[in-house]
Amino acid sequence: MRSEITAPGRPATEPTRSGWPDRLRRYGYAPRPRAGVRERLVPPFPVARTRVWSALGVEPRWRGWGGPLLVALVAGLMRFWRLGSPHEVIFDETYYAKDAWSLRELFYEGTWDKGANEAILADPQSIPLLETPSYVVHPPVGKWVIAVGEQLFGLTPFGWRFMVAVLGTLSVLMLCRIGRRLFRSTLLGCVAGALLAVDGLHFVMSRTALLDIVLMFFVLAAFGCLLLDRDRTRARLAAALPGDRPDDAVASTVPLGARPWRLAAGVCLGLACGTKWSGLFVLAAFGLLAVAWDVGARRTAGARRPLRAVLRRDAGPAFLSLVPVAGLVYLASWSGWFASDGGYYRNWHEGPGAETSFGFVPGPLRSLWHYEWQKLTFHVDLTDEHAYDSHPWSWLVTARPVSYFYESREPGEGGCAEGGGCAQEVLALGTPLLWWLGCAALVYALYRWALRRDWRSGALLCGLAAGYLPWFVFQERTIFYFYAVVFVPFLCLAVAQLLGAAAGPPRSTEVRRAVGLVACGVLALLVVWNFVYFWPLYTGQELSMAEWRARMWLGTWI
Repeated sequence: MRSEITAPGRPATEPTRSGWPDRLRRYGYAPRPRAGVRERLVPPFPVARTRVWSALGVEPRWRGWGGPLLVALVAGLMRFWRLGSPHEVIFDETYYAKDAWSLRELFYEGTWDKGANEAILADPQSIPLLETPSYVVHPPVGKWVIAVGEQLFGLTPFGWRFMVAVLGTLSVLMLCRIGRRLFRSTLLGCVAGALLAVDGLHFVMSRTALLDIVLMFFVLAAFGCLLLDRDRTRARLAAALPGDRPDDAVASTVPLGARPWRLAAGVCLGLACGTKWSGLFVLAAFGLLAVAWDVGARRTAGARRPLRAVLRRDAGPAFLSLVPVAGLVYLASWSGWFASDGGYYRNWHEGPGAETSFGFVPGPLRSLWHYEWQKLTFHVDLTDEHAYDSHPWSWLVTARPVSYFYESREPGEGGCAEGGGCAQEVLALGTPLLWWLGCAALVYALYRWALRRDWRSGALLCGLAAGYLPWFVFQERTIFYFYAVVFVPFLCLAVAQLLGAAAGPPRSTEVRRAVGLVACGVLALLVVWNFVYFWPLYTGQELSMAEWRARMWLGTWI
């Protein structure tokens, strides 16, 4: 209440206009104590002490790695289980597995005789690779990654799926650590990684030699590098402040020093673009995210004009660390094509019609530019109908998955003992309950970002938008649901954030925490059950036709 005021014609006392926090205090509300500037710049990781370690006066270093490694181990065991089954060339493996072998042999993509798939799978095997160059429409990084497994284990289903399984497993480990740093919680980080481990789309893509899981890995690695860079630079700002208070002079002028993790992010983004061109959208989004994080850091440190300070001191280095570095890495990824003499369009600059006003540019670079332009035309004009193409609006509700492999047998055929027949399928389908829960998690993340200014929600929404929203621009192009694997890690982060909020903050009452934890546990178990239920469709296990139909929850899945 304000002090009493006397005035003619007015009461001797006048009630104070109190704010909402003051009014809520009457009902037991206690506002959270405001953290100091240094703590807001670099929030500490909470320390969960136990009696044993506290008595010894030490804190185990493995606490932040034990859980993530255990989750990654389980994810790896699932992904490598019967990795060579089915012993077939499934879906677009017919392109990338053979292109990878061709790069290994010729340093460029050659052509293959008719019946090459049967010859490769036959015993004894024959490899009918021709030196005639083949026209391909994707950069070589992802195929070089697949070629590593083929170098180790030969041109076999296990060999061409080996490296994607490795990257799929490592991405689970990375997401655990990224979630831990993002949420300052080892538990929530492990929850996010575990959700990725049991997502059906990520699981199937980790066992199929396609390029999208490689793209997802490098995108997630770039995000992790930028997150590390954010913490390191904010720690430098905090150390430069005079005491635990904001200072405009320091916040506006202090140099942030060398930033190797941002350079590493540029390398990862270059490798992403060298896998698929859709990595360019991620490069643009992450570049804006890095600048936004610098603006937020300088504002928190006390800069009155943080945007001006960032434009003067940080925007230029950020651009140079990401865009030119990514460009150089992308160019380096074509080293095999440059080193060869037989790649498609490799000697285009020597032929008729190659005259150009950019004659000072070396011929091989002009040939590569011409090749890239032809591929751009192909991608933009790709409007052929396909049985499994889908609109991006349908991806979040898993309306149209992609069947990579399907076989059916009549009773008595091929050992089928079921009266109604048997079916075997590999279906690229995200775990439905996880994705439907993810829709609610995205709404919550939008609320946290727009109304609560939660930078963590903004970060995961940026990663998801970079992998998802660009596809809405290409309404007429032939696109597929499995492209969504690029943003699945960010969807899992959003679900982990939602579960953390549902569990309740640490200051909640015991009843509130108990109810929240039980609800989160039930949801997590339902997601795991859903993954187990669809396991036969993810791994190509044989089912009776009745069991197969029972798993076709939506008519659009057939």
